[in-house]
Amino acid sequence: MIARYGLDRRPWGTIIGAIILIIGFALALIFVTMGLTRDTLTATLVTWDDAAPDHVSVTFDVQRQGADTITCVIRAQDKSRADVGYADITIAPGAATLLIDYELRILAPAYVVELLGCSVGLAANVQQPQFPPGVVPPDQPWVP
Repeated sequence: MIARYGLDRRPWGTIIGAIILIIGFALALIFVTMGLTRDTLTATLVTWDDAAPDHVSVTFDVQRQGADTITCVIRAQDKSRADVGYADITIAPGAATLLIDYELRILAPAYVVELLGCSVGLAANVQQPQFPPGVVPPDQPWVP
């Protein structure tokens, strides 16, 4: 067939080389895309402790760019999932990695505490407080 139609068999080395080049380019493209879309701010709830019926101690970890002012929101809820404590916490520019301890004042014993989120700037784009109608949120933070 080679003599009749003039078809040449390609060497396997060329085919394998082309496949490796294509895969390498795709991996480099994925790596660059993930680096560009990576979030510069991460926050994680580390622990919370219902120290007393009127407050909980909350500890969370924040990793950010040091020059950013950020706002984090935490809330405590009772067994019926109604808010019993809610706080906006503004963190001034400083260290890139922080471990924040916060005393959250609550109206009733807390069943769950959540770090709703953090954002760069003074307004966090998170769910608003869900206190029952007629309930006034307690002043923050708790002070002994």
